[in-house]
Amino acid sequence: MKTPSIDRMVDSVKLILVILVACLLVSVIILLVSTEPGIAIYSFFIGPFTSLRRIGNILEGAIPLMFTALAVIIIFRSGQFSMISEGSFFIGILGAMMVGISFDLPSGLHPLVAILCAGLLGAMAAAIPAFLKLRWKVSEVVTSIMLNYVIQFFVIYMVNYHFREPLASSLASLLIKDTSRLPVLIPGTKVHLGLLIALAFCALVWFFIFRMKTGYKIRLVGDNPSFSRYVGIKTSMVIVSAQVIAGAIAGIGGGIEFLGMYTRFKWTSSPGYGWTGIAVALLARSNPMLVPVAALFIAYLNVGSGIMARSSDVSSEIVLIIQGVIMLLIASDALLQGWRQRLIVSSATKEGGNF
Repeated sequence: MKTPSIDRMVDSVKLILVILVACLLVSVIILLVSTEPGIAIYSFFIGPFTSLRRIGNILEGAIPLMFTALAVIIIFRSGQFSMISEGSFFIGILGAMMVGISFDLPSGLHPLVAILCAGLLGAMAAAIPAFLKLRWKVSEVVTSIMLNYVIQFFVIYMVNYHFREPLASSLASLLIKDTSRLPVLIPGTKVHLGLLIALAFCALVWFFIFRMKTGYKIRLVGDNPSFSRYVGIKTSMVIVSAQVIAGAIAGIGGGIEFLGMYTRFKWTSSPGYGWTGIAVALLARSNPMLVPVAALFIAYLNVGSGIMARSSDVSSEIVLIIQGVIMLLIASDALLQGWRQRLIVSSATKEGGNF
């Protein structure tokens, strides 16, 4: 067995192990804090599967997380730590909303134009911290986090002063045109075409990172920037392009989420999918093909915690604790490394014996 195959197998087992540990931790916390632990545990674990609508909620919740996780993976693979996926996702919603309200286009073309506009705005947002890092060596972590808040208030300003519904009692935009909306895939739910698009993007990003020249450069720069410069790779351009591509993906995710789930803009703050996408990316071990599994699990936790909060005395904030523990476990490089090393040694011994 080759080392890449061993790495994929170990990552998959690690993903399953972390999920099992998270579920065990949920049970322990519920037993410690709840006066009705049986109801709370049933609501959390079984509740999301008790109706088609709730299963649909899991699928719906996984769609935006896939896009933000893919954006985070590309950024992390390039060796950067920009947090701009949150801002790119939110400004992508603005782009899709503007096209959905302002243009009259055919049904098939309208959502496509809106999604492309969302991706363009997401890429432009991601280019700002990348350019600051390239030009003045400003930390992309600091600038991206600050820029997320700038984008949040800019988007709310645009909605409030240029696209607001005059008769609405709270912040809400005008209705988008029906031709811009994404079709529903499963009747009785809000699961929309964005699910298939998200799965396609997972495959495309995997192909981009592991089979294309640009993806190889991104991985090489992320693993060893000094060697990359030595062999003639323009590392600065690779870093910028990685963040711009990631921003475009996050922006597309924002546009798809808006066109698939909503008829008007109603947010008063950023929805937080960019931050949760970091947990999904870590849970998937930066492997795009594992992103759907990780996103579905996090969405399952979110749906289950909401049902539990409505049915028992345990707050839904328990899922934030679980996400934190998941990030700590995934970030621990020592987990399963002994087993991985034994597999590599065993494989090398067998191959050596064949000569």
